[in-house]
Amino acid sequence: MSFKSNLFAALVATLPFAALAGDMDHSDHMMPVVEQGNLRILDAYARVSSPVAKAGAAFLVVENTGDTDDQLIAVSSDTAQRVELHSHTMVGDGIMQMGKVEGGFTVPAHGSHALARGADHVMFMGLSQTWKDGDMIPVTLTFQNAGEASLMIRVDLERQPEDMGHSAHKDH
Repeated sequence: MSFKSNLFAALVATLPFAALAGDMDHSDHMMPVVEQGNLRILDAYARVSSPVAKAGAAFLVVENTGDTDDQLIAVSSDTAQRVELHSHTMVGDGIMQMGKVEGGFTVPAHGSHALARGADHVMFMGLSQTWKDGDMIPVTLTFQNAGEASLMIRVDLERQPEDMGHSAHKDH
């Protein structure tokens, strides 16, 4: 092959990777950013507390670039018997209680809402199989205005709460 042929082949071989890189938010642990209407879903990951756990949780950030608030109203996945929007609330004497949130979470116009450990999150109960580090979990988020957003969330058992690197977390 000539030098020009080799150069052309090298450029063509990198095109798929360059296109893929455009869909990645590099500050968010190399996970794809999912866009749905005026919303961006990023920095998503899931965990279980132990290798034999029958429940798990997912965490993410939803950014709203629109002029109107939106509401995350439901979540679904075929990886568990029940999937719900949950939050932790203080019930007194330093005791936190976790439970289902009716009505979901507001994502303010020109703002964001973080689903984070120890706060709002997606809860999976009755897992259909054991989650292992690196597994991809299919999840559909339903928003009042933007509709459904489907994404694959990576199981990351090593991630620490402070690893959530997106600036949206500063507000929560």
